[in-house]
Amino acid sequence: MNGHEVVIGTTLMLIGENSRTVAKAVGDKLEGIKKSLPPGLKVTTTLDRSKLVNATVHTVQKNLLEGAILVAAALFLLLGNVRAAIIAVLIIPFSFLMMAIGMNGMKVSGNLMSLGALDFGLIVDGAVIIIENCLRRLAERQHHEGRILNLRERLEETTLATQEMIKPTVYGQAIIFLVFAPLLTFTGVEGKTFSPMAITLILALAAAFVLSITFVPAMVALLIRGKVTEKEVWIIRKIKAAYEPVLHSAVARPWPFIAAGIGIFAVSGFVFTLLGQEFIPQLDEKNIALASSRIPSTSLEESLNMQKGVERAISSLPEVEMMFSKTGTAEVATDPMPANISDGFVILKDEKDWPKDVETKADIVERIEKRSSALVGQNYELSQPIQLRFNELIAGVRGDVAIKIYGDDLDKMSASAAKIVSALQSVPGAEDVKAEQTAGSPTLDLQFDRSAIARYGLTVEEVADTVAAAMGGREAGLVFEGDRRFDVVVRVPQVTRDDLDAFKALPVMLPEEAGHTRGSVPLSQVAQFRFTEGLNQISRENGKRRIVIQTNVRGRDVGSFVTEALPKVEAVALPSGSFLEWGGQFQNLKAASDRLAIVVPICFLAIFGLLYMALGGIGRAFSVFTAVPLALAGGVFTLAITGIAFSVSAAVGFICLSGVAVLNGLVVMSSIRQRIEAGMELSKAITEGMIERVRPVIMTGLVPAIGFIPMAIGTGTGAEVQKPLAVVVIGGLVTATALTLLVLPAITQVVLGLGERLSRKKDPTIVQTPAE
Repeated sequence: MNGHEVVIGTTLMLIGENSRTVAKAVGDKLEGIKKSLPPGLKVTTTLDRSKLVNATVHTVQKNLLEGAILVAAALFLLLGNVRAAIIAVLIIPFSFLMMAIGMNGMKVSGNLMSLGALDFGLIVDGAVIIIENCLRRLAERQHHEGRILNLRERLEETTLATQEMIKPTVYGQAIIFLVFAPLLTFTGVEGKTFSPMAITLILALAAAFVLSITFVPAMVALLIRGKVTEKEVWIIRKIKAAYEPVLHSAVARPWPFIAAGIGIFAVSGFVFTLLGQEFIPQLDEKNIALASSRIPSTSLEESLNMQKGVERAISSLPEVEMMFSKTGTAEVATDPMPANISDGFVILKDEKDWPKDVETKADIVERIEKRSSALVGQNYELSQPIQLRFNELIAGVRGDVAIKIYGDDLDKMSASAAKIVSALQSVPGAEDVKAEQTAGSPTLDLQFDRSAIARYGLTVEEVADTVAAAMGGREAGLVFEGDRRFDVVVRVPQVTRDDLDAFKALPVMLPEEAGHTRGSVPLSQVAQFRFTEGLNQISRENGKRRIVIQTNVRGRDVGSFVTEALPKVEAVALPSGSFLEWGGQFQNLKAASDRLAIVVPICFLAIFGLLYMALGGIGRAFSVFTAVPLALAGGVFTLAITGIAFSVSAAVGFICLSGVAVLNGLVVMSSIRQRIEAGMELSKAITEGMIERVRPVIMTGLVPAIGFIPMAIGTGTGAEVQKPLAVVVIGGLVTATALTLLVLPAITQVVLGLGERLSRKKDPTIVQTPAE
């Protein structure tokens, strides 16, 4: 409320509806209502959440478009064949269309989370592997025939090329689907947040896989009609020339390379312990929520006057467009508030209109804190409109971190809560620390004088009814206005209710006696009154009384804050029979981490089983599986370098890494296996197999990383949520590609060589042949 302006509204959205569609419909309806308003009354939209939705969708669209362009450019550069690159690029729109159809069928909306992890480089990986093998076989057949191939011959070669790669591709796609399975096991808030992301990725990858084994080989046979040479682009030739001597060293002396890989992984494990942790990176909503609370005895009128002062102080900041508030009980029963609490919404101007001395939103928060702290008699809590509601939905509190004390004795629990507040205030990063106020509400205590009531021939119920009617009112009839009805409630005037002496003088009607007029007695004759300090609120959860201590965390991650605060909080003695729980966003982070700690190892075991089935041996499966920890190491180092905390978004990046790393290793090992089964000596098979698969490994490793670059450097609304995932994937894929080319052949040489020696030792009659 500001002057003669009144803020009205909350619009409720039905379950399953689209927020942007609903907001637009409400806006259109409001435009129609404006035309029927009486003169002098104006309605203005103050906060439209669809603007934030549109901004985040625009960020996703921009990143996807830029990523698609970068992926297409990388494909043209690395494939060295314009028509082949066009075929690979066509996978992007077709798979996206098929994904969108699936999303509509499964009622998954396109938003920041569902489309946030989509990378076209990852989508075209399977197609790139098929195209690369098709080009290789076409070039070899042309060289063998000494002429241009006809359509039938091209179809034969592309079919054989697809058949060669279909097994590793099928298993590779199954593995990638499997690594996203943990996201589908989330429940609660994390499930609602990340399950759509997993569903979208699986739909896109499934569509791309179907296209890669049907559309791609057919298009290659139809479009690649001219002479296909085995000549590679200059960048691949340079990489191969530099890689070949290193590869020979890795095969000849594998242990230094293996030790380097183990050392890198060990160091990354130590670095990971130093990373901060948070549930989800905070989305910049471009606006600020400022909650104000006063002592429990504050009346509604006084709260409104004090909140007007807050609005005037904050609205005077040049970067603030407007501020509006709501005080007391909200329009919906799911958001109750007493009269001494106000929710203020600070709407900021565009960044270009900010003063020169204000560079970031953190500067605005600091200026608001300075202005509000000058207004005495109030406590403040700074947050963002959606973030505040999100925290409240998670654990019934508004802070980022909550500590809940459960017990029976409120007085002792309140004393412990005060000590915990002091402990939290000593932890760096703690802001807006406060505990629920259970006492301090002024109470009118009424005690009935039962002996006096009996002397006057009254009952306690009659006296209580008189007090109830005077204070709360009593229905005395109905007033009809058209088709509407209004209750008529009668009670004593506010002046009498506020004056205790006048209230004591209220008459209590005596019972009628035969032949006598009905008399009355003052209320003070049958009851005693006094003002006391009573309970302000009693909260219960799971059948136990509860007091919540909450705090926001600014300037650091939630995980490290809780780690530092935990020993200080545990040092506070609790009353007998009481216990505490941590809640807020940390609770969701812990729930997601605990779920991943169970599901991820199970998925890795399943991945190992698929590798065993695909490669036909434990040694080969183990060699490929070692790519996973080496890929994770790169993601950890990238997070540490960029200063980004580990979150569930980053965990999704690690999941993507695992799938791509295994896919690369599977492609390489399949090539090595073919040569070993053809009778080639182990070292030569490893060397030739690795050299043959350099280009697909580089493409499947670096093209997805290139596709994530716009997300990693993006600055639009919502980029904060995408950045951890993109940074992890980029750093991890670069490291995984390098280590796949260097460490995998060394591990393969040691593991498969050991398998051969064990076989010969077990059966001495085996004579070593080149086939071994």
